[in-house]
Amino acid sequence: MTARVRDRAIAAGLAAAVLAVFGQAALFDFLRLYDDQVYVTDNLHVQAGLTASGVAWAFTTGHGANWHPLTWLSHMLDCQLWGLWAGGHHLTGVLLHAANAALLYLLLARATGSAARSAFVAAVFALHPLRAESVCWVSERKDVLSTLFWVLATMAWLSYQRRPSPRRYLAAALLFALGLMAKPMLVTWPFTLLLLDLWPLGRMRPGRLGTLVREKLPLFALTVASSVITLAAQSAGGAVTRSWPVGTRAANALVATAAYLGQTLWPRGLAVFYPHPVEALPAWKSAAAAALLVVLTVLAVRAARRERAVLVGWLWFLGTLVPVIGLVQVGLQSMADRYTYVPGWGLAVAVAWGLPALAGDRARAALVAAGTAAVLALATAAGLQASHWKDSETLFRHALAVTEGNYIAHHAVANALHTADRYEEAARHYEACIAINERYEKAHYNYGNLLALQGRWEEATRHFRRALELEEGYFDARVGLGRALLQVGDRNGGEEAERLLERAEGERPGSAEAAYWHGVALARLGRHEDATARYRRATELAPPHAEALNNWGNSLALLRRWQDAEDRYRAACAADPRHVDARVNLGKVLVQQGRVGEAVVEFDAALAIDPAHPEALSLRAQFGGPR
Repeated sequence: MTARVRDRAIAAGLAAAVLAVFGQAALFDFLRLYDDQVYVTDNLHVQAGLTASGVAWAFTTGHGANWHPLTWLSHMLDCQLWGLWAGGHHLTGVLLHAANAALLYLLLARATGSAARSAFVAAVFALHPLRAESVCWVSERKDVLSTLFWVLATMAWLSYQRRPSPRRYLAAALLFALGLMAKPMLVTWPFTLLLLDLWPLGRMRPGRLGTLVREKLPLFALTVASSVITLAAQSAGGAVTRSWPVGTRAANALVATAAYLGQTLWPRGLAVFYPHPVEALPAWKSAAAAALLVVLTVLAVRAARRERAVLVGWLWFLGTLVPVIGLVQVGLQSMADRYTYVPGWGLAVAVAWGLPALAGDRARAALVAAGTAAVLALATAAGLQASHWKDSETLFRHALAVTEGNYIAHHAVANALHTADRYEEAARHYEACIAINERYEKAHYNYGNLLALQGRWEEATRHFRRALELEEGYFDARVGLGRALLQVGDRNGGEEAERLLERAEGERPGSAEAAYWHGVALARLGRHEDATARYRRATELAPPHAEALNNWGNSLALLRRWQDAEDRYRAACAADPRHVDARVNLGKVLVQQGRVGEAVVEFDAALAIDPAHPEALSLRAQFGGPR
């Protein structure tokens, strides 16, 4: 068997193994309440597929607190192909991961000449349980897509090193730029090229560092540009957490790095979310983590005398973690499985080349057997870990089982139960979330919504108000509080509600909900002319808006503008033929115009929808006699 045939066979085998382990994701749902709504299920730009306007949006938006146009285009293409079938979106992620595993093997085999060790590294990458998050979460398409360009860019760079030419350099730079446009995780790529100069390329010799750095300066310029764009997008999107002290972030970074090392070697207790300790991290823990990392770095430096791959692999692990280790805190997590997608390569390289160098040739058979057993064990664990990603409730219940103090998991389970109309169970998880982190504004807001659905308006008001206290710019909480105050019903509440909703409408003029509820508040205060303008605006922003049309008719009726009110009620009935109140109200204005026979027809239509409707029964009896 030639080397080319062997490499193709191994690459195909790796891809097949990925499909065997992660192909189950084709049966999974979207995580509709955990970022997938941002990327797909509530994103009309993406759902429209590949269109000229969508492409323009992808390259100009900071939606999702990131600038990654190629990721948006990838999701658009999926919608073009699969619509909103979640399995198709998952399948694309699995196929991309399979391609990454196969290409990583080809890259390492050609760069090092060692098929067996390269296959081990690629297999550990492909089948490790830590991969489940990147592969099985639609929102993490950016991981698998950007890494495809990472591997391709590295292949192009090695081609440039073998036969230097401007065209080959430009190809590597272009692939690097495309990777940055899928996810800015690639900002460390030029630094990893310096590691490759040390091993396996062997270009790092005394006095050559300056030359090696200078040849990569255009690539470093792309890194700087991407870092600036990313920080701006994440800051504008509110993803950067600035309130945590630098010391706290540094301590967590040390502990997280040590934890990633532990999870790679012994992957247990993996979860979709790990709560950030904020100020609760014991000093001994960060000190122990720092000591461990220092010791391992010293050992890697010493091992480099015999095998440079050990040092390169260790530095690869540490270096590629830098953008996601939390020194600039993005999000509320202390760490995340997805952040190991590329850094994990380094640890696998250090083991694949370091252990044979340490054990010698006589232990080769034992190492092959141990490596094979390890890969099989990882694949089994990866299949189990992937199964937890089938839907939101399953995923976050698993997180609750393997972590402590996980308020985000409680909140996510509550949201899933809330959506499934399992209100009592949802309430318990909202309360558990708030008990752990009383300052989590989203839990207060969503619990307020749940209480509102149950008609517990005074309790809902307290939670909406608390959410707004915690996050003064929380638009949804402002609207929710205004809505709840209107339901409580006193005059002072109506005035406060009107102020809140006027501000909300000013903050987001394109919100039909804010316009509608502002109209309700104005009507409650007797300002019916002003209310009609808000209802008109709501129907323009979200046509057809049956509730706004019905309330618009109510305000017009109170102004004794009978024909205009009739027109609005008829429009409400056309928008929602089962809107019983609009039918009754239409009948009432027809009575005011002396058209009693027509009114009785509407009362009968209302009773056909709701035979027990008290007002419809009373009016039918009053104007039409017994039925």
